[in-house]
Amino acid sequence: MNLRRLCVILGLLGALAAYWWWWQGRLERSQDGPIRAAAQRYGMEPAVIKAVVWRESHFNPKARGRAEEIGLMQLQDAAAREWAEAEHLQVFEHEHCFDPGTNTLAGTWYLRKLLRRYAQTDNPLPYALADYNAGRGNVLKWNQGAAATNSATFIERIGFPSTRDYVRSVTRRYAYYRPLFPP
Repeated sequence: MNLRRLCVILGLLGALAAYWWWWQGRLERSQDGPIRAAAQRYGMEPAVIKAVVWRESHFNPKARGRAEEIGLMQLQDAAAREWAEAEHLQVFEHEHCFDPGTNTLAGTWYLRKLLRRYAQTDNPLPYALADYNAGRGNVLKWNQGAAATNSATFIERIGFPSTRDYVRSVTRRYAYYRPLFPP
């Protein structure tokens, strides 16, 4: 291969990498408006909500999960209806959660509720994230002894590797977004 051909190939690869980097940044900023609005309405840090959206749907408002979760924050029907009831919405269908604004409002409300549930711990976020991902019943099994108030111990006791990975990855992404996406 001659030097000219190598330079052309390297130039194309560099252009593709630059385009991918630009597209990822654009995608990550695509839902900032609804995320900020929901965070402000429910008194949450937008970086937490953005980290959950990143993990749940990678910013795709049309995402669907295997257990019929939908939208940016992958909300199940029961959680979405609980929000709609709390907000006194007369007409609500689960499909409304495909709307980024509705989804982030409902998901943020639900996550705030979970954070309050674990307020007595040293760091409620891992408990709330595990609850969001695996359900309250599982959290109650893992939340025994020292794990009841110590989040590091709790994370180690999470019985599902996928939920443990979920909690760790959302927590890391939250730390990444925090300085970039302040309240």
